[in-house]
Amino acid sequence: MNKAEMVNAVADKAGITKAQAAAALDTMVASIGSALRGGDKVTLVGFGTFSVVQRGARTGRNPRDNKPIKIAAKKVAKFKPGKKLADDVNGKGGKKKK
Repeated sequence: MNKAEMVNAVADKAGITKAQAAAALDTMVASIGSALRGGDKVTLVGFGTFSVVQRGARTGRNPRDNKPIKIAAKKVAKFKPGKKLADDVNGKGGKKKK
């Protein structure tokens, strides 16, 4: 699913215009990015958690000539799916325990 398809789905399910859905989606993505840049963790219960982790410097290989290259340390975004999302992906969603 690409962004346009996501906007269409949100607009249809929420009963809003595509412009409103696009604005909401853009705002959500920008808010998550802003929080991560600020060092915060973003948790959407049932969906998952976005966080930032530090990836250390390491040595890699240039695929063209197989010579070693230095890869600098950097921060990367990480996503850990929540239980509900994981269950939905694995076909277990919608079942209620008794």
